[in-house]
Amino acid sequence: MSALFEPITLRSVTVPNRVWMSPMCMYSAEADGPQAGVPTDFHFQHLVSRAAGGVGLVMVEATAVRPEGRITPWDLGLWNEAQQEAFTGLTTAISAQGAVPAIQLAHAGRKASTDRPWRGGGAVVESAGGWPTVAASPQAFGDLPAPQEMGVEEIRVLVEDFAAAARRASAAGFQAVEIHGAHGYLLNSFLSPVANRRVDDYGGSFENRARLVLEVVDAVRGVWPAELPVFFRVSATDWVHEAEGTEAWTGQDTVRLAGLLKDHGVDLLDTSTGGMVPHVRIPVTPGYQVPFAEAVRTSTGLPTGAVGLITDPRQAEAIVAEGRADVVLLGRELLRDPYWANHAAAELSGPARVPVQYEYAI
Repeated sequence: MSALFEPITLRSVTVPNRVWMSPMCMYSAEADGPQAGVPTDFHFQHLVSRAAGGVGLVMVEATAVRPEGRITPWDLGLWNEAQQEAFTGLTTAISAQGAVPAIQLAHAGRKASTDRPWRGGGAVVESAGGWPTVAASPQAFGDLPAPQEMGVEEIRVLVEDFAAAARRASAAGFQAVEIHGAHGYLLNSFLSPVANRRVDDYGGSFENRARLVLEVVDAVRGVWPAELPVFFRVSATDWVHEAEGTEAWTGQDTVRLAGLLKDHGVDLLDTSTGGMVPHVRIPVTPGYQVPFAEAVRTSTGLPTGAVGLITDPRQAEAIVAEGRADVVLLGRELLRDPYWANHAAAELSGPARVPVQYEYAI
């Protein structure tokens, strides 16, 4: 059998193949009112169509644990019961197509309160529905406003918010939850010395900078069913080079963090890169982030997901077959082709999974 189409079991959850849908923000929820953050008909068709297209796991986009944690006012959220109820129908539909429903919980930190990307992505001011942002330290990202440094009590409440959102995710029927610690968002801003200039227990040493991440993981793991997996998305490097004279997060740091995450009950590291510093030089080539996933897997034994410019079925097959990662997560390629997984199955002689209503076309 194709390695890409072998099932993978994490705790009690067996995912039917290694082709997973990466979380991708659609910026398409209501911004305010009782429907703020609630998934819409667009989200339903967007996510369920990929499940029908044969992916093994469907990851819902970055979903804010509090209103101020949204990247844009039009992001999804899971801070109230209306959102939880709406997600229940979505998880049922994804499961009915044979895929595992998963959700990424997030807080955007200093990159919050921005406009939709197709409208420029700049800061949304408070008079237009935006809000002040927070981060590890008052270090601005690019041209965005400088955030406020989070106080210790604010950090405690944030940890509780992640736990509360995880409880709602479980009640809504999700079978896996991912904590977003990548791309310059709030948890990532604590990890990286580029953004974390604190002098208290949450700044300075590696152990202090990792403290919040581990507190969030412990809080989520404490309320999430023991038989279900928890994932963590990391930016494995800031892509800030030593020659630039700036201390930054590196691949070695990621391996070290991965060992801690494994000890704290994380079941898979979703391994991305970047997002901490604008305009850095990134060697973008096919599979350019795979070596970071491979390093974590080899050094710690923690299962990993590889992401980034994975577009060809035989490329994806080699990544899994050679043990460089346990799964591949596709983003833009699934936007281009919702049925990529079934097309890959045909090319690799793997088992396709199609709705019975479509079998006339096989």
